[in-house]
Amino acid sequence: MLKIIYENILIAFEAIKSQKVRAIITLLIIAFGIMALVGTLTVVKGIDNNFSASLKSLGSNKFSFKRYENVFIQKGRHRQNHQTINPPISYRNAIDFKTRFNDPAALVSLSFVPVVNAEIKNTKTKSDPKYTIIGVDENYLPVNSYEIAQGRKFSNKDIIDNHHFAIIGKDLQKELFDKNNPLQKQIIINGNRFTIIGILKPKQSTFSGSQNNRILIPLNIARSIFPNTNDNYTINVAVKNKEQYESIVAKAIAVMRNIRKLKPSQPNNFGLNRSDKLAAELNKVSHSLTIFAFIIGLITILGSSIALMNIMLVSVTERTREIGVRKALGANRILIMLQFFIETMVITLLGGIIGIIFGLLIGFGVSKLMKVPFSMPWNAIEMAFLVIFIVAIISGLYPAYKAAKLDPIQALRYE
Repeated sequence: MLKIIYENILIAFEAIKSQKVRAIITLLIIAFGIMALVGTLTVVKGIDNNFSASLKSLGSNKFSFKRYENVFIQKGRHRQNHQTINPPISYRNAIDFKTRFNDPAALVSLSFVPVVNAEIKNTKTKSDPKYTIIGVDENYLPVNSYEIAQGRKFSNKDIIDNHHFAIIGKDLQKELFDKNNPLQKQIIINGNRFTIIGILKPKQSTFSGSQNNRILIPLNIARSIFPNTNDNYTINVAVKNKEQYESIVAKAIAVMRNIRKLKPSQPNNFGLNRSDKLAAELNKVSHSLTIFAFIIGLITILGSSIALMNIMLVSVTERTREIGVRKALGANRILIMLQFFIETMVITLLGGIIGIIFGLLIGFGVSKLMKVPFSMPWNAIEMAFLVIFIVAIISGLYPAYKAAKLDPIQALRYE
């Protein structure tokens, strides 16, 4: 049996060589369908990984108070559409919250972003204007799931004494210091000198942009060197025990409402952003994208299957005399069916491999263009081979059956 299959594979390659134009068209049809499936699923997987990285960067069991809920960040700028205008969360609001919300089961961090496209200098050169300056307190790193790759984090004394210290991301290290160790070296931010005490561990880019172009400085120092910045702070709260999450959220809302002097009948005039709610929303989006990609792939594959079947039917018609000769020499219906089915399988497999390669290349290119991480979509590749097998069966069985049914005498008479 293996010998017969091997011989039919050789016959299939000979048929492809003898009908190059038809074979190329068939290969391209299959390759296009598989390319669409793999490419789309590759991009969706990249977006899904981006969502996962974003959720990881938010930290588990975390919530935050901002001016508005559901703020989407794009290229460092907020864009929102709200029916009501909330007052900004001021420095006094943020400090009052941290002072009043004294719960050992939670950790509170205050921060604000005075500038998102800062130009950073050192003694020799200056950077591109692409760095985000963040004024932070001593709890910012653990609450926001940042880790130190080199050096140390801010201490409570650094924040209270307003030391001109900075913690930088990998992007600035590469641009200004190349392979040199930047620790204890100085950078200039808005005319002020800062000593680098730490380097952040690299993090994957998220829907809010790169997380490796951030520079952290003490909160009050940031306020003093950027005095004209809008007074709008973020309060992040990390809950240590998952079981206490809901009770701590309720307590935090009560404290925040009291600080904002809201009456019981008044709605919140601040945004509450919960990591669990955001995770649910992002999972919905990811699920919808996967279904959408799968539907597009199936439609494309269906079209490819119909086109391949038509081409194989034409091939059967063109090779009617060849089929008659083989039957006259003793080939039975099963052998004839096997010949055309294997030929369809070979063409489909070759087209599928080409489609997978180009699909991965397109997925890689789109992922880079969208600035989402690329990872090898093994599930998409497995699905592509499954689809290849299904397409071969759907497109090959009927033409093979039609070829096997031909009367050998009538076939030999065919011109």
